[in-house]
Amino acid sequence: MERLYLDALMEEPAVPERSLRPQLLAGARARRRPAAPTATWAEPYAARVAAMDALLAAAIDDDWSRIIVEGWTLQELVGHLAAKDGLLAHSVGAPVLGPAVSALDAMGRTAEVHAFERARSPEQTRRDWRAQADALSRHLAAMPAESAATVDGLDAPISDHVLARSLETWIHTADAAGQAGIRLPRPLAGHIHPTADLCARLVPWTLLFSGVEAAGRTLRLTLTGEGGGEWRVPLGAGSPRPASRTRTSRPTWSASASCWAAGASRRRSRPRWRVTPPWPRRSCAPRPRCRGRSRRRHHGAHDMDLPATGTPRPAAER
Repeated sequence: MERLYLDALMEEPAVPERSLRPQLLAGARARRRPAAPTATWAEPYAARVAAMDALLAAAIDDDWSRIIVEGWTLQELVGHLAAKDGLLAHSVGAPVLGPAVSALDAMGRTAEVHAFERARSPEQTRRDWRAQADALSRHLAAMPAESAATVDGLDAPISDHVLARSLETWIHTADAAGQAGIRLPRPLAGHIHPTADLCARLVPWTLLFSGVEAAGRTLRLTLTGEGGGEWRVPLGAGSPRPASRTRTSRPTWSASASCWAAGASRRRSRPRWRVTPPWPRRSCAPRPRCRGRSRRRHHGAHDMDLPATGTPRPAAER
């Protein structure tokens, strides 16, 4: 099966003598639209959009009507991505395609887009989703990463919203590829790392929403592999720094797996992963644990409440 995109090849700057790599890359670029130009901090999103579009370009009629995830066909899944991208575009003043925006919540906007797309062909749905995403990427090129934005009632720096969109697009591309029996290469390490950083910053709020009291404790999180790194995370939600006397835990995990745990939990098509403490509540650090399959849906990090500090805010504070 031909690879849908060649991130791994593009990551290596050195070209051996007599290498066919330049011709291979030129051929690949000719067959697929490149990622839209954008700000450096928004490149993970633009790259995931290009990867999803490359997958959609190979879809045939039967593929578009196949159920992919959450009971949605491939066309409806693309409509959902368009709906959530559109909410971000609406927030920052970028063009929004499809029906006029009346619902400002994710599922309400998704219902609007789905109703609109039922009278259109899958190719029209794909075309407008990609055009809107590319227009958003170009719009972001002139925006500082720390610019504030409100999406679906969530207040956060625009860079965090865009990383959440990148993560969800990555996850749903894998959902669609899995149904087609295609194995996708991973994103570039430079694109995984900021996504892993977002997931690391969400750990305190994941614990809080799970009912775990972790104030005064610190997590030293090591994520291995491409895009990995080390984070020292105060586990008290909203704490700018750890207390002077803290208990520290030091788990090690794969960077890619951490993103999947945050963004692909409670899937029907794969084991459900949750970040949960394996010891009594009020202990200090999370680790991943497979909880089996679930019939319920949970979007994970890309649907969490992210205030201006880049971390989620409890609903009671809104």
